[in-house]
Amino acid sequence: MHILVTGASGKLGRRVVRRLLEDRAFCDAKITAATYSRGLDIADDRLQVVKGNLSDRAFVREIMKGVTHVLHMATCKEIPEQIMDVSVKGMFWLLEEFREQNGSYFILIGGDAAVGHAHYEVAEPITENHAHRAYPGCYALSKVLEEVMLSQAHVQYGIEGCCLRAPWLVADDDLRFALSFSDDVFGAPRWCDEVAPELAARYARNQSVPLALAADGRPLRRGLLAVEDLVDAIVQAMIVQPKGCETFNIAMDEPFDYAEAARYLKSAFGLEAIEVQTDLHSVTLDNSKARSLLGWAPKNDTTSLVANAWRFERGTREREEIAYPG
Repeated sequence: MHILVTGASGKLGRRVVRRLLEDRAFCDAKITAATYSRGLDIADDRLQVVKGNLSDRAFVREIMKGVTHVLHMATCKEIPEQIMDVSVKGMFWLLEEFREQNGSYFILIGGDAAVGHAHYEVAEPITENHAHRAYPGCYALSKVLEEVMLSQAHVQYGIEGCCLRAPWLVADDDLRFALSFSDDVFGAPRWCDEVAPELAARYARNQSVPLALAADGRPLRRGLLAVEDLVDAIVQAMIVQPKGCETFNIAMDEPFDYAEAARYLKSAFGLEAIEVQTDLHSVTLDNSKARSLLGWAPKNDTTSLVANAWRFERGTREREEIAYPG
């Protein structure tokens, strides 16, 4: 087995590469880790790290030599000048080389942005049969296009693979920065921009946390996932390799609940919660298909995500800047 991992230097990629090298199920596997600009602080005789741009077909052809399995994680956020090169052209060249070399299995790491994340009101839990519904912006569109390209590659050429559709990933103390009114907030919404500047400053000093309210006025429940849970799902997909071209929602059993998080932080640390009205909608990703066909189950819920983030000790290490392309 020769596995190509794209986006290998990212928050998810580094963990996946380490896990594959450590897991006895892949003890004979060779791994090519492709990154855009950053290195990878992992040393192993079975690992080759290469830097380049996936939009360059010559580069993709070179890194695909001898590859049997592709794990495609490289992505790009809201950068219109780059996103089609990374997410569409890069995906296209990977599929073309995979097809020409008769690859065995192609795994795409997708995102709940392809089904609207929390931007649209949905009455029922979102299953894999839910229609694509990108929210405004180029990132969500790119996640739709990636999924469609993989499914059509199966229709056109019989390429075997699957898409693991995951919500927002958190690791280490990400959630402490996501639940903050400071100006170095991680992710979106930027809570410091949702209230008056003097209030944001006071809330940040007091370490108050946002209790996000959905558009209907009730506490928001949205998709979050521990990065370790997605790593587990990737390993399971690589082992099981479901036939055809399946999509799997990789999500917690229940969405991240801002009210539950606020209750825990008040009880454990005495932190006050500040209600903030949003125009987002509470949504649930149904993970029953992944449980059934992959034999995967999440290990984390809202409380454990929060507890782990507040328990994490960074020491002297600074938070890494999240760079895209990855």
